[in-house]
Amino acid sequence: MSRSNAPHGDSDAAAPQGGSPERSPQLSPEHWSPRTLAAQALGRIEPVTRAVVPPLHLSTTYLRDPDNAYRSGFSYARPDNATTREAEDVIAALERAEAGALLFGSGMAAAAAVFCALERGDHVIAPQVMYWGLRRWLRQEAPRLDLAVDFVAMEDPEAVRAAIQPGKTRLVWIETPGNPLCTVTDIAHIAEIARAAGARVAVDSTAASPILTRPLTLGADIVMHSATKILNGHSDVVAGVLAGARRDAFWERLTVIRGGWGAILGPFEAYLLMRGLRTLPLRAAAQSAGALRLAQRLSQHPLVSAVLYPGLPDHPGHAVAARQMEGGFGYMLSIRAAGGEAAAIETAARVALWKRATSLGGVESLIEHRASVEGPGTPCPPDLLRLSTGIEDPDDLFRDLDAALTGAHGANDRPSA
Repeated sequence: MSRSNAPHGDSDAAAPQGGSPERSPQLSPEHWSPRTLAAQALGRIEPVTRAVVPPLHLSTTYLRDPDNAYRSGFSYARPDNATTREAEDVIAALERAEAGALLFGSGMAAAAAVFCALERGDHVIAPQVMYWGLRRWLRQEAPRLDLAVDFVAMEDPEAVRAAIQPGKTRLVWIETPGNPLCTVTDIAHIAEIARAAGARVAVDSTAASPILTRPLTLGADIVMHSATKILNGHSDVVAGVLAGARRDAFWERLTVIRGGWGAILGPFEAYLLMRGLRTLPLRAAAQSAGALRLAQRLSQHPLVSAVLYPGLPDHPGHAVAARQMEGGFGYMLSIRAAGGEAAAIETAARVALWKRATSLGGVESLIEHRASVEGPGTPCPPDLLRLSTGIEDPDDLFRDLDAALTGAHGANDRPSA
């Protein structure tokens, strides 16, 4: 696997690759499972002390060689850092990313870089159901970049095909499962449509993780994660990442954007992210199993009018999800309260175990009334609660939700004073 980001210093001198911690030769992505690769962080050993945990590299600058070169492979910390490389390489291995991976200071920074790498006048297709922050950014900033964006029902391949503008469409952005309605997009099918039109495909796979879905193996060109979420999993790092299928001119442009704009993830955050990545397969399995159990039980609850989760057989995207997701259907699900918006908000206020907070993918379970957060223009129903399942006992999580739903129903039934 090629290096994710060759050194880009402020010097014009060539910077030979090197200086990275040694890697056990047998721990290659082709021979070992994702669980093993993640747990051992590719099996690398720090060469000086023989430590099994890589050190934290905080230096912002590095010594030149006597002939003015940088044979260590590092020149300055804005475009490159050894600790950041370590985390990038683990993610690249998990995603089977031949180009490697690029870590950014946030998921929004990673996503925005993809759109900023396009040419003025390019046409983009994005999903109607997607992370609201990026949807809002596209509506506000795409016109400034002279990009035309159409939002379509990405789960409908024919809608995507109809939205293609021959000779102009250059990017199809997929988010699957979609946040917060849990829509499912057939990555392979959409990639085929996009490829025929000469467009790239980028997939926001935040709600799946590379443990459950590897979009690059399904035909995508780029995969993006808000690494803040399940990749880190401990709600203490803000980060984003891009992983690429091939090292082409577009990938090189992304590398230049990250370095030139100073968007790289800091070494301390990368160090914490590496810690999270080591347990990612275990957490993803546990959180997916917990989410499925909750979805099954909540689908029978009299105070829940609908459960949105691709692991349920009656979900419209279940067949596609079963085909492109391995080992589970993700940690995110949404429910619609039978009592409407007031009951949903009251339910979120009454939970004891769930945390009423924004974000996804942490070890602690979170609940949020999304329509209130997203505001006017949201496709999110007002009676919807988004749930991020952590690693707690799913039966405890259900009992807490059951009590909150019951209490909210009773409160809404009481006559007002």
